[in-house]
Amino acid sequence: MVTIKEAPADRMIERLAAEMEKMHEFKPPEWARFVKTGVHKERPPSQKNWWYIRSASMLRKISISEDGLGTSRLRRVYGGRKNRGHKPERKKLASGSIIREMLQQLEAAGFVKGQKGKGRKITAKGKTFLKSAAGPAKA
Repeated sequence: MVTIKEAPADRMIERLAAEMEKMHEFKPPEWARFVKTGVHKERPPSQKNWWYIRSASMLRKISISEDGLGTSRLRRVYGGRKNRGHKPERKKLASGSIIREMLQQLEAAGFVKGQKGKGRKITAKGKTFLKSAAGPAKA
């Protein structure tokens, strides 16, 4: 059996996102169609299922981290460089509202659990969900 760290991240995230789309806990809010994912972006995401892909990616990141991951650390992970014209580029944080909403949905599904002041950690249910997506592809 392939572990979570050994599995190819892109395929694993696609499988997780496809499973999350079937679950009733994961629904993008009404405003998700219009919002940018951070101040460093010029436009909203063009993919229709970007909400599920980002949620799956966050679940994978939380499972890999030894400590818990909170909103501020995830904002740094999903942030990027802001194009400022002639001035040098600077690192900007991702949208905290999007990340908080996704973390709340992951908690409602029982995949992560909040810790006081230490972010969120993966639960046993979340580990089994990840392991099912990390396994070999069904032909």
